[in-house]
Formats: sequence, structure tokens, C-alpha cells
Amino acid sequence: MLNTSLLKFLTQPVARVVVLISILVYPSASLAQIKAVPLNAQLNRLTEGTQPQALDRTYTLGGGDRIRVNVFEVPEYTGEYQIPPGGAINMPLIGSVPLEGLTTEQAADEIAKRYARFLKRPLISVNLLSPRPLNIFVSGEITRPGAYTLSLASGGGDNPGVQYPTVLGAITRAQGVTMAADITQVRVRRLVKGGRQQEVTINLKEWITTGKVPQDITLRDGDTIFIPTARELNLAEARNLATVSFAASSSAPRTVAVIGEVDRPGAYLVNTGATTTTDNQAAQPGGGNNVANLPTLTRVIQQAGGITPQANIRQVTIRRATKTGSEQNINVNLWQLLQSGDISQDVILQDGDTIVVPTATEINSAEATQLATTTLSPAQIQVGVVGEVKNPGRVQIKPNSPLNDALLAAGGFNDARAKRKRVTLVRLNPNGSVTRRKIKVDLAAGINEQTNPILRKDDVILVGRSRIAKVADPLGVILSPVSGAINILRFLFNGF
Repeated sequence: MLNTSLLKFLTQPVARVVVLISILVYPSASLAQIKAVPLNAQLNRLTEGTQPQALDRTYTLGGGDRIRVNVFEVPEYTGEYQIPPGGAINMPLIGSVPLEGLTTEQAADEIAKRYARFLKRPLISVNLLSPRPLNIFVSGEITRPGAYTLSLASGGGDNPGVQYPTVLGAITRAQGVTMAADITQVRVRRLVKGGRQQEVTINLKEWITTGKVPQDITLRDGDTIFIPTARELNLAEARNLATVSFAASSSAPRTVAVIGEVDRPGAYLVNTGATTTTDNQAAQPGGGNNVANLPTLTRVIQQAGGITPQANIRQVTIRRATKTGSEQNINVNLWQLLQSGDISQDVILQDGDTIVVPTATEINSAEATQLATTTLSPAQIQVGVVGEVKNPGRVQIKPNSPLNDALLAAGGFNDARAKRKRVTLVRLNPNGSVTRRKIKVDLAAGINEQTNPILRKDDVILVGRSRIAKVADPLGVILSPVSGAINILRFLFNGF
């Protein structure tokens, strides 16, 4: 025999359908098994996932709203009211009426009940003349998290002309989402009557790809918008995100740090129209050419003077701090950008990013030569060539150029005076130490570490004297006084 609760449950049409579905889906289940589970749990379980997420969109009155209360056929009781922070208005005859959290229809019913004590069948209407500003809180991966006051367009009550702020409008007001945001899981939380909280998840990626938001969410007073941090970053999607209307402004200046294998490691200010620099220009406003484009990884590397010959551009890392206090590590392959034109590898940066350009374990001479012609490398570097060359001093060569190119740029060896077989390469290391290395010269050799190594900025090549020069130079010093006296005698005798 069925108990009273189950009997009441089965007498309701919706409940009968639920039980019928459960019997069809689970034919072995008995009524006793169904009865053992709480009725609310049965209904929730069987209907779970069938109802789309939705928020209560009704507008409820609160402090700051301006309303008009019409008491038909009693014009002396009709009037306009500004609802105070407490939510109650004082009306003729009935006194204080609390309206906080009520819709305009509910407010009209509440006022009618109170007037019913004094009026026969009172007819009441409540119209919203001027809605209060909405207080919204935006948190998570947003440029400026915090509370915001958003205004509504003027209108009356449920008039369709009333324009409520939207989620996209609130995100834009908070200066846009960060590059670390997961826009597929934007959450909107809303408190409703009774202290309950509703939550809905919005996928803004659908708005980017299809041009429409799956749910047209308009905000209400007290709503909270939360943008979570992305667990994984898709470089192509991240670049698209940077250009949408609700992203952080690309023209806002941002400070990033560059460390590792670049010419001038340090912090740089980057923004739209920032300055790019060549090797002999300081990274400061006013130098170089103004480039009006997005603040990307390659632009910052250019500002840092370009990569060194030891740079591993296949494993560049961008360290990005998130609003939750964690850190995203974004791996970038700039070689893929150069070879296939994969523009997604040229990551758009945000304030606080740190770029790490690691050192390569091996250097491919063909790749090094190719890199020297790209904008990742400086246009030229300076090295010193001193000693027995025809034009000693500082010479300009292309980056990743070998030792032989520097010797030729200095005019080549100084005839018989130069020691042609070996030269000395002096290098100032990043840690401040100095290394000296003997190089066996082979002008016919290609790039290799033994006889024709790739040079770095500010390297110095010392070309020594040949044995003949070492013997001839002392003799010249000894014989110079005698030759001077002979020249004087010639002058005297020729003069007579």
C-alpha cells in the first residue's frame, strides 16, 4: 500500500510522468525502491540537466528607485516617491510600506492590501519612473577588479525602453579581461528573494566565433561577475582575444622584463606606437622609428637590442602572473614564426610579463646565418680588430658573422707583418669575466667553432706580428739614428 506522501506525489501530473519515465528506463526498479529515495531527490535526479541555466530577470525595487503610485479615483493619495535606503515609503493613511525586493506588481498588491482596510476594492498601480544605478562587482581575470556603479537608461516600469547593463558592458567598464582569462567559463551570480543565490555560466567564446551570445544576460543590482583563469593557453585564441571589444586596451602602456640571451636584458615600457631600436640606439622615447601596432613579443625583443647568437628561439618562455596569484608559463617557438609564418607565436604581452630567452645547447651555423637577417637580430654589431691588419679599429658586421668576416672588414692581414696562422679572440662574458682564446685561422673554412667561430658583440681580435716583423722592428729602431744622420748629410751637400 502506498504511503500518503507517495500518493500525493503520484496525483500530480508532472510526478506521474517522472515515475513513468523511471519505470521505462529502469524496468527492474520497484515502487519500494523509488519510495526509499526522498521525493525531491528523485525529481532533481531525473530532471537534472534538462533545464537550461537561467537567472531571474525580474526587476525588484530598492533604495534609490523613483516610483509613482496611482490610487485610482483617490487622486489625493496618488504621488511620486523616492525609495529610501531602507526600502520603505510613507503613504497617506496607511503609513510605512516596505517595498525592498518587490516587483512593481508585487508592490501594487502590497499597497492595495493595506488600503483595503479603508477603501472598497482599491485599484493601485506602481510605475518605475527612474531606476536606481546598479552596483556590480567584477572579479577574477579582469584588468581592474572591484565594484562598479552602472546606470540604466531612463524608462518607466516594465517599459521595453529601459536598457539594463549587460555582462559585456560591465567587463568593458572594468577595462577588459586579461590575457590569462578563460572566457568560456564566465560566471554571473545573483542574489534573489529569500537569500538564495543563482549562478549561470556564459561562454563568451561563442560570441567571438558565432557573433551571438548564447544567453542575453542583463544585470541586476548586486550581481557578481567572475572571470576564471585559463588552465591552458591556446596561442591562436589568445591573440584573437586581445583584439575583441571586451579585452584590455592594447594602447595601455605595460612594463615587461626581458632576460636571457638578448643584447640588453632589463625592463621595458611597451605600448602602441612604442619605439623600436637598432643596436646603436638606446631604447628610449624618441629613438628609432615609431611602429603603431600591438605590444608583441618580437617588438620587445627588438627593444632589448635583439637576440644574441647563443639564443634558443625555439624555447622562449613568457612568465605571466595571474589575478589569483598563480603563474602561467607560456612556451613560444619563434623559429616556427620565422619558418611557417605562424603569427600566433608572436604573443601579445600584458603588464608584468617576463620574457626568458634561454641559451642554446648547440648552434647550427645555417640557422645562425638565417637568423642574422631577421628582425629578431640587431641590424649590425661592433667588434674590435687590432694589430697587424690594414684598417685596425672597431668594425661593423652583421650579427652571427664569423671571425673571417671581421678580418676582411678590417682590410685583411697587413702583408708580411701579420701572423697569419693564429689570432687571439678576447671575449667579455655576461658574468664579467674575460676569456682569451687562440684561433687557428683558415680563411677558406666555413663557420665552425675551431677555426671560424661566430662572433659576439664587443669581441676583440688580436692579430700578432710575424717573425720577420719581430726581427725587423728592433733593427729599425737601432738603425734609425744612422739613417737620420745620412739624410742630414745628403741635405747639406745637395744644398751647396
